[in-house]
Amino acid sequence: MNENILIVDDELLVRELLTTALTYEGFTCHTATNVDEAFGIMDVQQMDLVISDIMMPGRSGMELLRDLKQIDEDIAVLMITGLTDTQTALECISLGADDYIAKPFSITRVILTVRNLIERRQLALEKKKNQASLESRVMAQTEQVRSTMFELQSAYNDTLTALVKALDAREKEAGSHSERVMNYSKLLAARMGVDAHRREQLAKGALLHDIGKIGITDKTLLKPSELNEQEWREIHRHPQVGYDILSQIRFLKAPAEIILNHHERFDGRGYPNGLKGEEIPIGARIFALVDTLDAMTSDRPYRGALPFDSVTDEVTRCRGSQFDPDIADLFLSIPRCEWEECNDKRLL
Repeated sequence: MNENILIVDDELLVRELLTTALTYEGFTCHTATNVDEAFGIMDVQQMDLVISDIMMPGRSGMELLRDLKQIDEDIAVLMITGLTDTQTALECISLGADDYIAKPFSITRVILTVRNLIERRQLALEKKKNQASLESRVMAQTEQVRSTMFELQSAYNDTLTALVKALDAREKEAGSHSERVMNYSKLLAARMGVDAHRREQLAKGALLHDIGKIGITDKTLLKPSELNEQEWREIHRHPQVGYDILSQIRFLKAPAEIILNHHERFDGRGYPNGLKGEEIPIGARIFALVDTLDAMTSDRPYRGALPFDSVTDEVTRCRGSQFDPDIADLFLSIPRCEWEECNDKRLL
């Protein structure tokens, strides 16, 4: 067996009796006459089981038990007590002792109890080892899943960004209009106190707001002159086209709502559904303002970028008609420098 057992008792006869019997059973026995000597032995040799008398000169077996369990909670401890000291033995059990035997004891009972405690300890250690191994595997697999999800999320974001840049390039946008309005949207939403999850949904909606233009012909989309009524009807389809594309993708359902409604007006004169006031999702109401900011402060084929003051004048003029008045007021309270920091872009 080779398990190490420490016998702590001030009576020589008890130590020799237990040592002889347990050595014969295949255990390796060590003996100590008091608590201090016991700890000296355990400093150099790990024990599987300690058999200790309770009443000894100097420190008691109860003190040995208390200190021992603080050092090694897995060690098995068998307490030996006199017939009149069973209450103390029960107190030892409450402190972590695994069992107790009263003097005078049967050596057969001692051997059976020792075997039982050793087996229980081995099972407990094996269970703890398996539990630690399982936790380690779960942690490793969790980390692998997290890493894979991060890689998928990164790939997904990169794909969306590349698609949006391609659409911006199709319209000959200077820089990336979609990325700029995404950043502006996050700033305004944060100032409104919108929570992080909804800000992320808004950001995706802003980034993809013109995805529906993929269904608009180049002849109409890139026409340098004024559009006719039929061409305007075609242009007005792009929010619905974008919604139809993205609403089928589970994790883009919320952004799709912003895409569908990003050309609605607070007074109900927008498109495609003529929603009014708070019927319009708040993300779309936020987007309406930042889209105007970027559209007016960016170069267009028919004009150069307008100064920031022109934007504030337009927002003030259209407050309550095109724009939600409360959001417009918050927009106007944000200084130009904060908008510039958003995209590292100087506004006139």
